[in-house]
Amino acid sequence: MANDLAGKTFIITGANTGIGRITAKELAREGAHVILACRSEAKTAPVIDEIKRETGNDKVEFVPLDLSDLASVRSCAEALLARNTPFHGLINNAGLAGQRGTTKDGFELTFGTNHLGHYLFTRLLLDRIKQSGAARIVNVSSASHYRAKGIDWDALQKPTKSVTGMNEYEVSKLSNVLFTKELARRLAGTGVTTYAVHPGVVATDVWRKVPAPVRWLMKKFMITPEQGAQSSIVCATSPTLATETGKYYDVGGKEKRPNRLADDTELAAQLWTKSAEWTGLPA
Repeated sequence: MANDLAGKTFIITGANTGIGRITAKELAREGAHVILACRSEAKTAPVIDEIKRETGNDKVEFVPLDLSDLASVRSCAEALLARNTPFHGLINNAGLAGQRGTTKDGFELTFGTNHLGHYLFTRLLLDRIKQSGAARIVNVSSASHYRAKGIDWDALQKPTKSVTGMNEYEVSKLSNVLFTKELARRLAGTGVTTYAVHPGVVATDVWRKVPAPVRWLMKKFMITPEQGAQSSIVCATSPTLATETGKYYDVGGKEKRPNRLADDTELAAQLWTKSAEWTGLPA
């Protein structure tokens, strides 16, 4: 991590638990102004108090954000933009796995939350991020994206089809990497760099809907949130990665070749265009 992040502002989605919570704490420890964008203020307030107490940094705050509701995403972005402050880092950390259903706007639940909500949030904040100079956007993906065989566009506008929801999770994580690469192409020359990261298989609340006996067994083989947060922290702050962009990083922030589909520029462009259409933005 950089030695001093004083004067830098970072926004982290889903930062009241798991690797997001650890990421927020470590950035605050280095002096950053950290904004935790989460669904529940009641659940986030104790985390903010803990971060302030342990780091001695009072510049830690909450903003409401429900990524499964595009109206909530727009409201959160509007509130942040109204501050007229620069954003030096956006860490799209929130996510869910193993859940089934649709979002409030009718998209497959996992895709709508893990990709589409973050797509809209990022694009709404993008001009401000670009104005901030050398800024970074980190998208938390997963090694599960290697198992995705492609994107069924029609399925993204229907309830979760698979029993476990894991097929949809794999597609959402592939979408995170494709989005990272397409962003990098579109942001070339702006000073904003992008990173897709695999935190490792981490024992966090992302697995909360998996039946308890299975979940308990799974977590015995997982790494801790402290270990998992390192990928995000490295990509958000490391000086050695300042000129890198559009790449995929494994546990601990080590660069790795992603799924070959992630290098499909036509697929990435198509995902961008469809995501723009679905969120009411220009392509």
